[in-house]
Amino acid sequence: MAGPLSPSGRGLRYWQAALLVALLLGWHLVSRDAQYAFFLGEPITVAGRIWSWFMPFGFAPSALFPDGVPGRADIYEHLGVTLLETVLAFAIGTVVGLAFGLWLALAPTASAILDPYIKAANSMPRVILAPIFALWFGLGIWSKVALAVTLVFFIVFFNVYQGVKEVSPVVLANARMLGANQRQLLRSVYLPSATSWVFSSLHTSVGLAFVGAVVGEYLGSARGVGYLILQAEGTFDVNTVFAGMVVLTAFALLLDGLVGRIEKRLMKWQPRQGETEKL
Repeated sequence: MAGPLSPSGRGLRYWQAALLVALLLGWHLVSRDAQYAFFLGEPITVAGRIWSWFMPFGFAPSALFPDGVPGRADIYEHLGVTLLETVLAFAIGTVVGLAFGLWLALAPTASAILDPYIKAANSMPRVILAPIFALWFGLGIWSKVALAVTLVFFIVFFNVYQGVKEVSPVVLANARMLGANQRQLLRSVYLPSATSWVFSSLHTSVGLAFVGAVVGEYLGSARGVGYLILQAEGTFDVNTVFAGMVVLTAFALLLDGLVGRIEKRLMKWQPRQGETEKL
């Protein structure tokens, strides 16, 4: 029987909502002091910014705009650019990371040769590559995509590599005894073993893809939510900065939720935690 705070209990949702309300209320109370509001912003004004971006022609309660209705940014264009960069980086980084992870996990000689280079590349702060990518690909979306790909790639690569390495030797031996060739082993043994590792990495990769896209927009861009936030920082408009952060976080959660739904569809064969405990 699920307790009130168990993952399946309805009480957990109430506590999560109560915590959010408490945080917002605390933020509002602190921001009533003008000195703190300058650095922390005001939640009501932040809500007004977001309202003005997405519902510019709808009814806007005056309570949402204590300092007047702000000028509307073309958030759809900026958000569309950032989402395009994020999705492209996520897809490319995932496919390339999956391919390289499988290849090196199944090729011990190549893995041994490339091991120090992979570790060196992973240890490099990828942010320093942004100016180089801007030089190579220009200030359009592809320099941001390239930067974000470098963040996504290594997360997926190492998880796939480890997932393949974790395949039970007994399972491999039994499959070979039954006459399975290398392609059949890849499809029926290696890939299923790596799938759970892949999805665990994808949840992290969604956020990193957003990070790469936004950091790239910070360092050189004329469009994107990162550029919009940078412009707000230049005028000390902390409310617009927080509004941009909220929008990015919301869409990152949406993408992560989409990955979760795909994971549930593809991982139906894997027993859930509750089922495992019953067994």
